[in-house]
Amino acid sequence: MTLPESVYRDLDAQLAPVDAVLRARPRAAVTGRQPVHTVYVPADKFGPSVVSAWGSAALAALDASSALPFPEELRDRVVAKLAREPVEDLRIDFEDGYGDRGDDVEDAAAAAAGAALLSLSPAPPFVGLRIKSLEEGTRRRGVRTLDLFLSAVDGALPPGFVVTVPKVSAPAQVAAMARLCAQLELAHGLPARSLLFEAQVETPLAVLGPDGTATVSRLAAAAQGRLVGLHYGTYDYSAALGVAAAEQSLAHPVADHAKAVMQVAVAGTGVRLSDGSCNILPVGPGIQAAWQLHHRLVLRSLARGFYQGWDLHPAQLPTRFAATYAFFRGGSAPAVERLGAYLERRSSGILDEPATARALAGFLLRGLDCGALDPPEVPFTRPDLEALWAS
Repeated sequence: MTLPESVYRDLDAQLAPVDAVLRARPRAAVTGRQPVHTVYVPADKFGPSVVSAWGSAALAALDASSALPFPEELRDRVVAKLAREPVEDLRIDFEDGYGDRGDDVEDAAAAAAGAALLSLSPAPPFVGLRIKSLEEGTRRRGVRTLDLFLSAVDGALPPGFVVTVPKVSAPAQVAAMARLCAQLELAHGLPARSLLFEAQVETPLAVLGPDGTATVSRLAAAAQGRLVGLHYGTYDYSAALGVAAAEQSLAHPVADHAKAVMQVAVAGTGVRLSDGSCNILPVGPGIQAAWQLHHRLVLRSLARGFYQGWDLHPAQLPTRFAATYAFFRGGSAPAVERLGAYLERRSSGILDEPATARALAGFLLRGLDCGALDPPEVPFTRPDLEALWAS
């Protein structure tokens, strides 16, 4: 060594502030099953049979159509999914899909939704509640609804339960929600840290704060480990930026910018991402065009690293699953080949690094979880894939 020890000490001192920032940043691998969609059902339309009703309606839409909105070879797989598990993530909506109906009506609906949740059949793998925002005008109503809902559930929250907080604009709102979750756990006798939430990015301030920095980059740190997802709010965000109603879309440049910021902000934190919704519904004479649009948008989101999105109508389920299955089935053979070459240290014409190997393992696991791939099609054990994905 030619450098004296003082050089190392000076370097450590100079970079100490950066080291502190990096140590404080939440770090976690995004592992475990992520639903491919979230279905939003207004609270007044929620009941024990809502999942089976959505599946039946989706199958009926397919049966009534003169042409499939996806390749014929996916028909059996999509139909089986709609019969077996038509909804992967269900959100009981007390916000925009429900509106302001007065306190007495919403109080009763919150209690009824909690009671209905206990008898939900079939139960989706993930379920949750969207409350009204924590902004001044709706804060008390949103918290009251959540409190009444938890009273009706009486401590029997299902696995995968999450609260959606809309219109988040500042880290302080996320910190307040984290504190509220702890207080609700204590009040309702719930296990510590059992209440988790996701934030909707649908205001300009959520993307770029008044100080010119990315607000979303500070949300995970403010949430005390309770923030599990960021969901893009297509229409509120686009409208706030002055985009004409006819041009508002998941594929608009303002949407791409916001979602790219979201990806960078939570990379490596374990917080998951979800795209928003398509409001062109596959109904009536325009069903084929709407199906084609939805199919294209789902594929577009998947290619950009958004593996989840919102569905607002049962007839969107066929194209949600068809596009998702086409994406994972189309990429599975190359992923298997590349991961096998990486693990066996043989040349495949692509020099993959450990980070890419993790992505390949995650790709195959996502395909298995949603039903796009069958275990015999993936020549690696699930524990090996999970270990690689989490490494």
